[in-house]
Amino acid sequence: MENGVNDERARELLSTERTRVETLLDSVRGDSQSDRSDANDQGDMSNSSESLVSEGTDDAVAQALTRRLAAIERAEKRLAAGTYGLSVASGEPIPDERLEADPAAELTVEEAQNV
Repeated sequence: MENGVNDERARELLSTERTRVETLLDSVRGDSQSDRSDANDQGDMSNSSESLVSEGTDDAVAQALTRRLAAIERAEKRLAAGTYGLSVASGEPIPDERLEADPAAELTVEEAQNV
């Protein structure tokens, strides 16, 4: 990569983001297991319904984190291929500020707003 976030910095950003997302995903999956166990316990039905709502929320968060992890993996592949920091749609450079804020960014801000 010529201008912009260098490969070493990109690896660091992606590694940090991967660790953050994997930690959150592990936590949500653990919470989800707890909610499922609570929903199956005998007792007050209101507790069961609260657990089911929480379970649904956990599932939605887990799905979002799984999608985020997939985006990080795609970014790592672009880094290995030498195309990290370029829009997957147009090939235009993604500004450093955007990559620092979102190391898995696949589009420029303008392109992302039009999606």
